[in-house]
Amino acid sequence: MKRPRVAPAPPGVNRRIVLSFLASAAGAVGFAVTYGLGGQTQWEGICLAVAFAGLATGLAIWGRRLVPVGGYVEEHEGFTPPPGEQALTAAVLTAPDSPIRRRGLLATLGLALTALGVAALFPLRSLLPWDRARPVRALEDTPWGPGVRLLTADGRPLRPGDVPAGAVVGVFPEGGIEAGDAPAFAVRLRAERFTRPPSAGHLDGLVVYSVLCTHAGCPVRLYLKGTGRVLCPCHQSSFDLFADAQPVAGPAARPLPGLPVEVGPDGYLRATGDFTAPPGAGFWSRR
Repeated sequence: MKRPRVAPAPPGVNRRIVLSFLASAAGAVGFAVTYGLGGQTQWEGICLAVAFAGLATGLAIWGRRLVPVGGYVEEHEGFTPPPGEQALTAAVLTAPDSPIRRRGLLATLGLALTALGVAALFPLRSLLPWDRARPVRALEDTPWGPGVRLLTADGRPLRPGDVPAGAVVGVFPEGGIEAGDAPAFAVRLRAERFTRPPSAGHLDGLVVYSVLCTHAGCPVRLYLKGTGRVLCPCHQSSFDLFADAQPVAGPAARPLPGLPVEVGPDGYLRATGDFTAPPGAGFWSRR
């Protein structure tokens, strides 16, 4: 029987497939690295899209350009391929430019599949009970701690004199200004008007409290100087700063957590510990 002739593959096909598989492997590695560094949803999605797109593109080119499309018609499917198809397959697999003999194709395909498989194992880490107490600690601990300086929104250290009477100054922990549970505010009050001593203490009337409302975590932004109260604009909770930020109106049931502070040797305000209670919505602290 005459041996079927296999048409040569178009030039550059091998390189296109290799580049596709390498792009897939790079995407998988990028996903694993992004997830391992803490994760960022948009970049993880982009990396996975590149990984699967590269793999799909390489396999599509391989199947379309390197695997012959037979022109055989069978009445009904049999268990044994017809002789012509067997001869064509043998010719393709044994030819010098056979797809399975092309240098680098199988190796890069294996690399792409291996990288995807390894990257898929990374999310499993979140499901393993290696540290069951970690979520609880994440809710209870903030970047505040002994010796952490109070910074303004533009990153300047805060001195006691930078907090004028009757004004509220937003403060953030040094080294943790981006933390969502760390924002606080400092305000100077008349100490003789305290009906309940601040649980975190005060410096000649200067007190610091978490800015997160204990109802749903909205920022408490409105300060009524005459009454010494701060209001949450989301659900109208009101807190009395002269009574240790106890809630006096609205749905909030817990007082605002206080932050203990002192004046450091350099004259700047420093925290002496964390908030007196977990900041933010009250239901986060339930166990």
